[in-house]
Amino acid sequence: MTKKPATTAEKPVAESAARPDFSRAPANAALTPEEKTGLFRTMVRIRRFEERSLRAYQGKKIGGFLHLYIGQEAVAVGCCSLMGKDDHVITAYRDHGHAIAVGMDLKPLMAELYGKATGCSKGKGGSMHYFAPDKNYWGGHGIVGGQIPLGIGLAYAVKYKGLQGSAMAFMGDGAVNQGAVHEAYNLAALWNLPVVFVIENNGYSMGTSQARSSAGELAKRAEGYDMPWGQCNGHDIYEVRATMDKYLKLARDESRPSTVEIDTYRYRGHSVADPDNTYRTKAEIEEYRRTKDPIQVFQTMLLAEGVLTEATAAKIDEEARAEADNAADYAEASPYPTAADIQADVYWEADNPAERKSQGRLFFD
Repeated sequence: MTKKPATTAEKPVAESAARPDFSRAPANAALTPEEKTGLFRTMVRIRRFEERSLRAYQGKKIGGFLHLYIGQEAVAVGCCSLMGKDDHVITAYRDHGHAIAVGMDLKPLMAELYGKATGCSKGKGGSMHYFAPDKNYWGGHGIVGGQIPLGIGLAYAVKYKGLQGSAMAFMGDGAVNQGAVHEAYNLAALWNLPVVFVIENNGYSMGTSQARSSAGELAKRAEGYDMPWGQCNGHDIYEVRATMDKYLKLARDESRPSTVEIDTYRYRGHSVADPDNTYRTKAEIEEYRRTKDPIQVFQTMLLAEGVLTEATAAKIDEEARAEADNAADYAEASPYPTAADIQADVYWEADNPAERKSQGRLFFD
């Protein structure tokens, strides 16, 4: 079983004649040419960072898991580009794209993959545990669906503090079948929390197609909790922004939860450890690349708008490759954590003894 058949059109934007012009939606019509170019640049930076991290993994510079975001760039960039100062993001283990989309620097991100002390989580988190509290980015979580209850916790905090903000809680299509997700749905609906549950539906729960693993439309399950829900295509960043803008406003202005399902696609396996040769064909992947690659789709639209030129696009790509290479060099040259670091960052009070208020022992000998 496979994902919905891709269009057979030759050009990435050939389907646009039958679809609304999302560039005219309020969230997009207000964008300046510089902002549009910035969105394109971020998508390219994500793609080149992921490709460079794959090379490092293949060169045995990175161990553990590596879940690549290649093919899904328009989702993270489209959603995170709508964030205000009181909006928050939490996601699952395929977290590199979101980290870059919220503005994290590539050097500590790559260093984290290498397990170095200069990493964003001091080399203790790895690929699945990027964090940037200063950017309202709360990770990177390895347990399927485990981040969703935490997401409603973020939304609860926003509401409790009386802020006009929201929480975007991202998950994959496979996570929607987890009980903790439905418990979170229930509480979000009962307490009217300002959260948008974002389902990044790439069609395959690890190695099993949605058609074989999940009944019905995933976002429609929100109806069971009296939540609004929506769907959109994740290869068109304009459509992602237009759709998410609506539901983020619902969260901020009315403190109402919602679910948005974004159809997208990953070009690589579930993780680098996934050979990706048993559950889908190379032809399926290439068809999506040829007709719906999110970077190519956006580049084509920006060229048509006169916002971008071929020369500028090539320069952005060249700069992104260089930035990813520099990040790898930085990671290579960075030191590993020391043995003395092993118990640091476990308990806050252990790291700040002068401000400790609890009693008892913090560690077992």
